[in-house]
Amino acid sequence: MATFVLVHGAFQGGWVYARVARMLRKAGHEVYTPTLTGLGERSHLANQAINLDTHIQDIVNVFKYEDLTDVILCGHSYGGLVITGVAGEIGNRIRTLFYLDAYAPAKGQSLLGITGAGMSLAVLEQASGNEGMIPPIPAAVFNVNVADAPRVDAMCVPQPLPSFVQAVRVGAESVPVANRTYVFATANGGDWFVSTHARLKDDPRWKVRTVASGHNVMLDSPDELTSLLLEEVPGEGEGAVAGLRAAT
Repeated sequence: MATFVLVHGAFQGGWVYARVARMLRKAGHEVYTPTLTGLGERSHLANQAINLDTHIQDIVNVFKYEDLTDVILCGHSYGGLVITGVAGEIGNRIRTLFYLDAYAPAKGQSLLGITGAGMSLAVLEQASGNEGMIPPIPAAVFNVNVADAPRVDAMCVPQPLPSFVQAVRVGAESVPVANRTYVFATANGGDWFVSTHARLKDDPRWKVRTVASGHNVMLDSPDELTSLLLEEVPGEGEGAVAGLRAAT
């Protein structure tokens, strides 16, 4: 049995992983889908003091209080910064870092630092008119499938600005975790991760995969994402999801 911790991206919550978590549990694995402070079912805790450190501590505490080790830690989008920070603190408890169409920051980078001046100015302007909170980005921007898009728009909540401004203290390529996987969604609706994919795809320290999916891979292609996650478990991987579906 393997242990998975699946970290969502900005504006969303642990709810976004429900389909994938169900399949992983059916395969006999332990799965945690924590929601970061101020988002999802914890949106009532939202405030302007929440930053990247808050969200890193959220996940560190899951490891601590659930006594987790040898974990496959997945981070989606903004969650890539979160899992990088977690690995910098408790890398000895992590088997694999799994970046799902995510930011893989260098030391000292923030989300806005990676995305550049144009997006930074737009986000700062939005937050200044919304009490320091960044309004959710519409699902259509990320090519979320038409069946799920209305629910995604209804469930997403504003993101605290400091979480996009604060930089990581350690880079994705220098954390003390040997296994690193990057999954690039080729139909994610933008060019946010094109340069990241180009930088990592020929780096022998990384295992890089592509998936023909919108940005929310866990909603658009849950079977394929589950298969990719199971590839990180010795003895599982290709064909595992097909077997699960046949047994249902």
